Amino acid sequence: MSPVNPATAFGTVFTDELARCGLREVVLAPGSRSTPLAMAFFEAERQGSLRLHVRIDERSASFLALGLAKASHRPVAVLCTSGTAAANFHPAVIEADESSVPLLVLTADRPPELRETGANQAIDQIKLYGDAVRWFCEAGLPEARSGAVTYWRSLACQAWAHAAGSAGGLPGPVHLNLPFRDPLIPDEGLDGPWPESLDGRPDGQPWTRFRGWPAAGHEAGGRGTAGARGSGGDELALPWTERGAVVCGDGDYDALALVELAERAGWPVLAEPSSGARRGPNALSAYQQLLATPEFITAHQPDLIISAGRPGLSRGQLAFLGARSASRHVVIAQGPGRWADPPRAATDVTQAVRLAGAPAAPRDAPVSAWLAGWRRADEAARRAVDAVLDADDSLSEPRLARDLLAALPEGALLWTGSSLPVRDIDFHFRPRADIRVLASRGASGIDGTTSAAIGAALAHDGPAFAVVGDLTFLHDAAGLALGPREPRPDLCLIVINNDGGGIFSTLEQAAFTGSFERLFGTPHGAGLAQLAAAFGVPYQRLEQPGDLTKALQGTGLRIIEARTQREAGAALRARLREVAAAAIRSVV
Repeated sequence: MSPVNPATAFGTVFTDELARCGLREVVLAPGSRSTPLAMAFFEAERQGSLRLHVRIDERSASFLALGLAKASHRPVAVLCTSGTAAANFHPAVIEADESSVPLLVLTADRPPELRETGANQAIDQIKLYGDAVRWFCEAGLPEARSGAVTYWRSLACQAWAHAAGSAGGLPGPVHLNLPFRDPLIPDEGLDGPWPESLDGRPDGQPWTRFRGWPAAGHEAGGRGTAGARGSGGDELALPWTERGAVVCGDGDYDALALVELAERAGWPVLAEPSSGARRGPNALSAYQQLLATPEFITAHQPDLIISAGRPGLSRGQLAFLGARSASRHVVIAQGPGRWADPPRAATDVTQAVRLAGAPAAPRDAPVSAWLAGWRRADEAARRAVDAVLDADDSLSEPRLARDLLAALPEGALLWTGSSLPVRDIDFHFRPRADIRVLASRGASGIDGTTSAAIGAALAHDGPAFAVVGDLTFLHDAAGLALGPREPRPDLCLIVINNDGGGIFSTLEQAAFTGSFERLFGTPHGAGLAQLAAAFGVPYQRLEQPGDLTKALQGTGLRIIEARTQREAGAALRARLREVAAAAIRSVV
């Protein structure tokens, strides 16, 4: 075997083993200390085993990786150099932890002899992300010794298994801290050949296979069972009751199984947009309006609630989940040791549920009075809201959300910002099974939203769209900095520009007029057209709601700006709540 230095040997072997495990996407933020892996990833892309993405900003790079992983259900690697570069990964690591998104976070580091000496770009990177990662490993310096290759290949498989959730835990981020000594670039580096073969197992097989909790992206079990993806553990048998409800929040679980269970049982489905469950005849588009109407809730107290994912888009929703009338509230766990129960009302936490005794009625049979009441109120609220929106042809955020959802082509992906956009989408999303909605709802921050949407678009096989607020857009302006050689997404980025933090205009803080604008409204006055031009991204401004369908046409990365007014938006939402509540009360 030809002479090779330890850093280059590690990069070559580690990259090859990750590719054997299934790595297909790598995101790189440039730097010097990460050279051995960066060059190995570049060579792997040249050979066709993976796709490499380069971003100049570490935060944008990490959220690009998160979007790729969230859309593909497969671990994605993100690599940076040492120092504060690694600290900029932290927001994405937190979101990946909370959302169970599989990430391989690779931080290059200085060798031990340069730490605590004042050496350049040498900080304490050991367990930098704390408990936000599923697993951490300080890999140690690469050395030219027998047994090193075995360790490196085993390490790659172990990291992959922890990220994918196939090592007995929940999918999520793992952190490998990788110190390197010079030389960092390929050269001979040794007086003789490497002491052992650098090759892996025959036929491209990974070094180690794990047989534990099924990895992220695997589907749940048999018909009639609803649970976490790949759930293979305990299953709870539930007796049927007429007054049941299914609540689906954001998360990676088998939403279709819950939709089917609700349809068999005759229960309403209260599904957030990014749950994947806003489909079928039992899914309600105005459920948040129903939950905010006391007269309706008083008349529709459930006996049983089944919830999954991370619900939490409104106070009414959380109050419903904490309803004391429900004698049983079953929470579907996201995986080992992780479930969402903000009101602490769960009576049971399980990996899967099976319903016993549900009526096997034909599809054309009359629905129960319980389900009919939910549907009747939902449709009444929807009609009332639509009438208000249709009566005014001005551009508003609720109108834009409703019309956008109706105009999206079949097979589209929609990424929503985590502030007002996801709530407007939630209020106006009529059930559709032919589109996919994603959002960073784990920690619900605005960090890296543009980059995450670009990542999801790159992983999606079809047209992609994103709707974000202006502050969210400006917060990740660096995400638009795609080099000329980088893969280009087919993504239409719709920016709702109300010149500040629109969501605060809907909260109690808006009553404090003396301090509101400076502390919460935060107007910025930025020109989005000029920003788009700086990055060479096509831009157009939406003037009228009727122009939306035409504006959405096109391919590639492009920006649509919709200018709205914060105060007018808050007033319109209040009006919509009023007419919806009146319509609901009329049919209770």
